[in-house]
Amino acid sequence: MRAWLPERRVDGPQPASGDDIESLNRLFAEAFTDRYRRDGLVGVRVPPLNPRVWTYALRDAGAGAMLWRDEDERLVAFNVAHRCGAEGWMGPLAVRVDRQGGGIGKTIVRAATEWLLDRGVTTLGLETMPRTVENIGFYAHLGFVPGHLTLTMTRELAVRRRGGTTPVLLSRLLPAARVEVLEAARALADTLAPGYDFTREIELTAELGLGDTVLVTGDERLEAYALWHSASLAAERTSDELRVLKLAARDAAAFDAALGAVEASAAHAGLRRVAIRCQSRFDYAFRTLIARGYQVRWTDLRMHLDGYAERPVPEGGGVLFSNWEI
Repeated sequence: MRAWLPERRVDGPQPASGDDIESLNRLFAEAFTDRYRRDGLVGVRVPPLNPRVWTYALRDAGAGAMLWRDEDERLVAFNVAHRCGAEGWMGPLAVRVDRQGGGIGKTIVRAATEWLLDRGVTTLGLETMPRTVENIGFYAHLGFVPGHLTLTMTRELAVRRRGGTTPVLLSRLLPAARVEVLEAARALADTLAPGYDFTREIELTAELGLGDTVLVTGDERLEAYALWHSASLAAERTSDELRVLKLAARDAAAFDAALGAVEASAAHAGLRRVAIRCQSRFDYAFRTLIARGYQVRWTDLRMHLDGYAERPVPEGGGVLFSNWEI
């Protein structure tokens, strides 16, 4: 005779808000630390995220920031689905360690997938660790297929000397000029991948004071831009690097100029390290970063829903980096 067990109910999706950041952070740190442990990285402890970064993620996602609670109203899972025009992606997402293996993971991925598809995205993806074969198989059974890698690449900068290049930053423009630049940034992304639009992230970054957007202009048009954050990613840590979240460059020359502008931005902000998440499909960009002294520090596997792959960038050397992490 089977012993009676209480019902283990899960309610959701419910909207996530700033009031949930503390519980989201706790679940995030515990779930990802456990994931690393099961992958053999016993000494790795994932710290809580900077609450300001959580605020950015939740506001960027809007109604796509979803959470689920158990029968005691405790947070049991969450998934943060983002839409950048026609590009949709999800992350971070996690299930509480004691409730894993019961089907909640499938529920939260399907909910985010349906939410993004209902909003007409043409690209729908996520990132996971290549060594975590369980995750790859899990997402594969939900209709996702593996794509290319995202390579986290960093470079330590030399001490800045006087007379260095002064970057052109969005924050330093007059309001009317900012409006024009945002429209130009939207048009440039759309040229490289129709429907992509990173302007909400650009505006949120400025509003929350997390970083800035550096611009590369030609005679008559915007040639490249890079959205970066300098606020510490981990809670209770000082800022030590500039992280590029989005980068759009019209051609190879514009990409080279964008890298110089990013590094100048870091130097002017007093930061000694630049981190760029390079998508490996851009061969020229990867070779350029290596030649410039960047080193690969981490890899993530990009997976996309079957039939919703990333848009190919037109021939001509254009580069479009879109970070699928916060």
